[in-house]
Amino acid sequence: MTLAVRVPEELSARVPVEQRGPGLERDAVRMLVSRGAEVAHHTFRELPLLLRAGDLLVVNTSATLAAAVDGWTGHTRVVVHFSTRGDDGRWAVELREPDGRGTTRARSGGPAGREVCLPGGVGLVLEEPLSGRGERLWWARVSGAGVPELLREYGRPVRYAYTERDQPLSAYQTVFALPSADGTGSAEMPSAARPFTARLVAELVSRGVLFAPVTLHTGVASAEAHEPPYPERFAVPEASARLIEAARAGGGRVVAVGTTAVRAVESAVGADGAVRARAGWTDLVVTPERGVRVVDGLLTGLHEPEASHLLMLEAVAGRVAVERGYEAALQGRYLWHEFGDVHLVLPSVRP
Repeated sequence: MTLAVRVPEELSARVPVEQRGPGLERDAVRMLVSRGAEVAHHTFRELPLLLRAGDLLVVNTSATLAAAVDGWTGHTRVVVHFSTRGDDGRWAVELREPDGRGTTRARSGGPAGREVCLPGGVGLVLEEPLSGRGERLWWARVSGAGVPELLREYGRPVRYAYTERDQPLSAYQTVFALPSADGTGSAEMPSAARPFTARLVAELVSRGVLFAPVTLHTGVASAEAHEPPYPERFAVPEASARLIEAARAGGGRVVAVGTTAVRAVESAVGADGAVRARAGWTDLVVTPERGVRVVDGLLTGLHEPEASHLLMLEAVAGRVAVERGYEAALQGRYLWHEFGDVHLVLPSVRP
């Protein structure tokens, strides 16, 4: 899906909301609410008023990694974005080049055998492209240290040119983030959950809203080419599967917090339509043609009009809702990207 709109540069959220003025917290972002073609404007703090007892929020517990590391290939400086750890110990990586403004721009990754020198005596060798789609991401072998240790010591969060300055890793962690035992996580923040605060979660729980944690480790997005998502590692625990099925049986709405949560839950649906515990890799791409089988609503950020995320949004909400929502977001001067405002899509007809 492509929308015939252009997002003005000034609508990119350049810093987190809590840095835009005194007394602001993460939940101070604005929230556009779509129910079919109907659009309303709220702040995120009003979320408890828009949900009801028995509704269930599916949240991603993946922690964000400091996934960007400076390196050298020959005499050329590069920045390595560590995307995904493979089952064989290799990592999918993206090589980028510094742009002189503290961020990076795209560059070719290959050829196979290219060596990259990283801090602390760590070496990296590109072996093969991740897929036949292109050569942006490569499987690479790392020697000299473990990647989690390398990232903790020398890494920083992946940052794109629309942001104003580097932020600490804490700015990219959500309230739901849990470190994994093997040190893996998300190359980019599961940002739809960023506006949640502990206080807001407590209020939602006190009103009878349920939470089902899942995990999906996000890889490095295609900032320039808007490629569809690559396979990603996910897990839907048994307890969460039961919570989701209980909410559905009781008439509650299943609202995914972020496209990552949609991908995880929809990947755990069996042939009979029931959600069961499942873990591994998912290559599911949710489109309007495929549709969604479990998710009733979606809380998500505002994405570029060409982004593949919009296909998932259309699968949940329908094309008219997406078009009306984005038109209203532009007219209302909502802010885009991971530090920006959010969009809540709810069913147009309440059961």
